[in-house]
Amino acid sequence: MKKETIVIIGGGFAGINLAKGLDKKRFDIKVIDRNNFHSFPPLFYQIASSALAQSNISFPFRREFKHNKSTSYHMGHVKNIDVENKVVTTSYESIPYDRLVIAAGTTNNFFGMDNLYKEVYCIKTIGEADHARDEILDRLERGCMQTDPKRRKELLSFLVVGGGPAGVEIAGALGEMKRDVLPREYPELDPNDVSITLVEGTGKVLGTMSEKASAKALSYLKELSVDVRLNTMMKSYDNKIVTFADGHEEYWETLIWTAGVRGETMPGLPEECVARNGRILVDEYNRVKGIEDSICALGDIALMETDEYPKGHPMVAQPAIQQARNLAKNLNNGEFTKKFKYSDRGSMATIGRNRAVADLPGFSFAGRIAWWIWMLIHLVSILGMRNKINVLLNWIWNYCTYSTSLRLLLRPTKYPIRRHWGD
Repeated sequence: MKKETIVIIGGGFAGINLAKGLDKKRFDIKVIDRNNFHSFPPLFYQIASSALAQSNISFPFRREFKHNKSTSYHMGHVKNIDVENKVVTTSYESIPYDRLVIAAGTTNNFFGMDNLYKEVYCIKTIGEADHARDEILDRLERGCMQTDPKRRKELLSFLVVGGGPAGVEIAGALGEMKRDVLPREYPELDPNDVSITLVEGTGKVLGTMSEKASAKALSYLKELSVDVRLNTMMKSYDNKIVTFADGHEEYWETLIWTAGVRGETMPGLPEECVARNGRILVDEYNRVKGIEDSICALGDIALMETDEYPKGHPMVAQPAIQQARNLAKNLNNGEFTKKFKYSDRGSMATIGRNRAVADLPGFSFAGRIAWWIWMLIHLVSILGMRNKINVLLNWIWNYCTYSTSLRLLLRPTKYPIRRHWGD
């Protein structure tokens, strides 16, 4: 029997779990991703704060698929999806498919603020987290050499926009650097010259978590000298000047954006399939509405509206993983009989050493125990035994020494310009 070709766009949590769950005797599986590795987004903030190296939380697709001849990796950006002829065109090739699964995830949402992407630092990808780390270290090094007190304080001003898990975690990591690292490794700097502020447009941080978890996270941030401003909206950022919705302006040398996400653009999909924030409308089997016979969507990019989740499922790892496994079962059976039902296993966030909050089914808790559980869950979720060991060793070293050997400012070379990488 001729195998059916399934093309998966995106090798994140949804894409990798679907590829691993499909019946290799029935399907030829082709995974398209702009990067040649699977990475672990919940720990991107630790890349940005120099706690981990990129290789610690990344795993090459080709190594993951090396024992599976039915699954192949294809590098590229998706340029067009020809729904009628069933062909995906990337920046390098055209790939025909029998069934397409879109698991491309999300990108940063700047809410209509033009050119903001050119001015702010993000931690949505490995590359962005790397860039943010370089800029944070650059500010510290230049601050050490600055003799003008006013300019030094400007250089060492950090603003985090967005009070979700990513914003809270990077703000907490910066607070720990200010408290523990600067006195030991940057004796030229007065920690009081470093200002870290987090702004959130709503009335609480960690808005999707319980009131107890939110209040505890806010308390932890304040313990780490992070100035938290709630109900504060940013209007623009130009020439290092932040203009807030109420009209007042402030100077911030480094702005780290974690305020929102939107679905990756998928050129060629009919407009009626795409809903708010670029997410793709799907039914309870993860089939794209209107073209159910050949295209599915999974994870953050999929918007499945149900009575329990009228605005779609949370854009985190667990719904993506569970949707991928459910879709794999339906495809392996040859028919769509099992509707997706999300099993909420809780939410967690960490705000520095021995500080974490957790909302698990039935109860909420915080502190050292939550932090240890957070570390354990993340450790076992990383692909590759070598990566797990490296991350564990780094965490133990950081915990015992209050330091890390990864504070390396790695400026990339400018020339020759590799224009094809951005195609």
